[in-house]
Amino acid sequence: MAMKLKLLELTDDSARILFEGEGNTYVDALAAELINDPQVDVAQRKQAFRFTDPELIVTTTGGRPPLLAITDAAKRLSGYAGELLQQMESLETA
Repeated sequence: MAMKLKLLELTDDSARILFEGEGNTYVDALAAELINDPQVDVAQRKQAFRFTDPELIVTTTGGRPPLLAITDAAKRLSGYAGELLQQMESLETA
């Protein structure tokens, strides 16, 4: 099932994205991966109440577009998940 995202705010160096219908787990993992990028200044999940959808707030430095930083971090997370699946499959056959 596809994630439903809503772009709430976008500037040259910041973005706010609402993850509709998503829990904290993916947004927290994405924020943690984003902070590993040296051109990401802030990567934070914001949620007004436990029953509301989480927002991701990202600010960048050095001219890095925030949406590109988010896309790159999501690709890295996807790669980690693929590696984990491969390792799990090799455990099952061992």
